Amino acid sequence: MNKIILFELNEVPLRIVDYYRQVRPQSWFARNYDKLKKYETISENQGHLSPWNTWPTVHRGVANDRHYISDFNQDLSAVDAEFPPIWHLLTQAGITTGVFGSLHSYPLPADHKNYEFYIPDVFAAGSECFPANIELFQSVNLRLSRESARNVDRAVPYGQMAKLMLKANDLGFTASTLFDVGGHLVQERLSSWKVTRRRTYQSVIAFDVFFKLLQTRRPDFVTFFTNHVASSLHRYWAALFPQDYETQKFDAEWIETYSNEIVFAMDKADRMLNRLASYINQRPEYKLLITSSMGQHAVECEPIETQLYVADKPAFMAMLGVIGREDFQELPSMLPQFNFSLSDARAKNVEACLAGLRVNGEPVAYRRLEGRGFSVDFGHPNLKETQISLDGKPISLAASGLENVVIEDKSSSTAYHIPEGHLFVYHPANQASDRAVHQMQTTEIAPAILSNFAAARPSYMPAANPKAI
Repeated sequence: MNKIILFELNEVPLRIVDYYRQVRPQSWFARNYDKLKKYETISENQGHLSPWNTWPTVHRGVANDRHYISDFNQDLSAVDAEFPPIWHLLTQAGITTGVFGSLHSYPLPADHKNYEFYIPDVFAAGSECFPANIELFQSVNLRLSRESARNVDRAVPYGQMAKLMLKANDLGFTASTLFDVGGHLVQERLSSWKVTRRRTYQSVIAFDVFFKLLQTRRPDFVTFFTNHVASSLHRYWAALFPQDYETQKFDAEWIETYSNEIVFAMDKADRMLNRLASYINQRPEYKLLITSSMGQHAVECEPIETQLYVADKPAFMAMLGVIGREDFQELPSMLPQFNFSLSDARAKNVEACLAGLRVNGEPVAYRRLEGRGFSVDFGHPNLKETQISLDGKPISLAASGLENVVIEDKSSSTAYHIPEGHLFVYHPANQASDRAVHQMQTTEIAPAILSNFAAARPSYMPAANPKAI
């Protein structure tokens, strides 16, 4: 049995790893590639792929036609009972566990038994963590995620950051990370477009906190999730691979400016993996698993100058007949969605209003969430005119609470989700192998982990390949 570190490198396909090894021959990936067990993973999920449904497939060993998880902050009590996530199964088997940022990990488990630490994902509705001293970091982490969903917020929350710095050693911030972040803030002054890299630095800082917990608590099984490379892939694939598009609509200046952003993001992931591998080299009871749940590839796109968002939430809700700020609660969401729940039984009237809402004559897509919640889809790009109406009655843009927000980097979704991802397995005892890449279904990952720990495999999971990891 090995202890396992599950590094969740969201949505990175093999093509990106191969490209990165070529341009960074001294990287950890390039130097250790021959020693890795290598798989192209295939997500069996049906319909629209998103991290909200592909990661539950990895964690639970069943595809989305059984777990039915499709959005964050769903009530998972029923599915957790039927198809519990891997960390629940392991703790029930007496395996000490740490969770850091894995999707659908909010709220905290009621019973902390066998959890050494538990830090939920960045779409959590609250900052509760175990141990509690991580909550200050998590509150800043959640705030940065909310405020930099599309355009990166240039503001720095100096008050909260000062408190974090006072606890820097306790949280695990290294001198090299602090120097790197400080240097980046200087770079922003010299090249303002580099503010987009704050998304990557958010993961860099989070990794320091995770690594300190790993070092001090040493659980048998740990997870760490990072989305920073996936974010760059979505935005800047067209800058790195302009030849992938039949019609290239981004200009040469945009391509030159952002052509290195994916490599920059991979550099930071590679440094994290190098630190983990160095740790494992000293503690070979651990094994490192790196996986993505799915991948991305190029999709035809064009630059986005503006997108329509809900900018004034009370005004938008007032248009729907919800006047008091206390009568609705904004729920975590990823732009261009706007999610909210109601405090009373107004759902029927609000749904009728949403059904009658039009942008330039077209219905606005929405869906009911559990309880009294709604998710509304905006994000209309490059509108030359914006006509809002409700049941045929014109409403001014200001009164609607909507705004055509200027997109600073003009990036659209230049790459999108595909079923093919990766799984790499590292251990210092691995011998140099051939470069063959085998295939594995993502539902096979959870039973392979359970097999490593000699933990019981639920009957709904596929049989484990004991040699897979």
